[in-house]
This record gives sequence, structure tokens and C-alpha cells, in this order.
Amino acid sequence: MDAPRALVVTVSDRCARGEAVDRSGPRAVELLSEAGYPTAPARVVPDGDESVAAALREAVRAGVRVVVTTGGTGVGPRDRTPEGTRAVLDRELPGLAEALRREGASHVATAVLSRGLAGVTAEGVVVVNLPGSTAAVEQGLAVLLPVLGHLLDQLTGGDHT
Repeated sequence: MDAPRALVVTVSDRCARGEAVDRSGPRAVELLSEAGYPTAPARVVPDGDESVAAALREAVRAGVRVVVTTGGTGVGPRDRTPEGTRAVLDRELPGLAEALRREGASHVATAVLSRGLAGVTAEGVVVVNLPGSTAAVEQGLAVLLPVLGHLLDQLTGGDHT
């Protein structure tokens, strides 16, 4: 059986306009690929709930099983990644989102301000929002990757072992 495909979506107005270089997206791609999840180069979209929701819906249509977003999880005026994500989720995984914040907060106090979500779509696609820094991506994937295989197995009816 082929390994589940993943997609990374970087959410950043500045990167989308070419005013900044995306560093967190490529790092997420690297870590997911190293963990055995085939991953295309990161897709960059501007901030906003509509751009995020559209990218997630496109990933679902493409048959991706895991989507990691990076950026847009804070409290800034254009930080709308959680709102765009919520629009496509069927079920949230609040324990996972809390674990991501807890791990981040063990490194930097402001991680508790992240509003990132984790959940699954009706089609069984895992979606996880991470803050937009390479450190946050590394810390977040250190939490996600050890449980991701089990989560994907559960979504296809696997046993609770």
C-alpha cells in the first residue's frame, strides 16, 4: 500500500506577494517526507479564511490524507487560518491542538496565543494548523508525527490498539 500523501500550505500575505521567503513550509515538507509521507513542495496562499478553505478543499479533492498549514494562527487582523480550517472540518481534535500549544509553550510563552486547530474532514483528511515559524513547525511535527499513523489507521476503521 502506498504511503499517505501530505500537503503543506503556507499561509502568508508577504510570502504570497513575494516579499518574504517561506521557510516554515519547506521545513514541514522536509520533516513529513523524512517521516515517510510523500509531500509536494509547500503551497503558499495569502492570509484569510477563504484562501485557506479553498486550499484545503483542493487538497481533499486531490486525495491528500494529511494537510499541515503553517501561519495565520495568531490574533492579527488577517490571521484567519483557524476560521478557514473550521469551514472544512467535520470533527475537531482538541486534544491534539492543546498538545501542540503545550509543546510550543514549553519553548516560548507566546505559543499559548496560537488559535490553531486540528481535526479531520468528512473525507478522512487530517488537517493541523501550526504557527508560521520553523521552530513551531519542528515542535508541532514532533507532537503530530508519533500519533499520525495511528490517527490515519483509525480513520479507515483500524483497531484501537
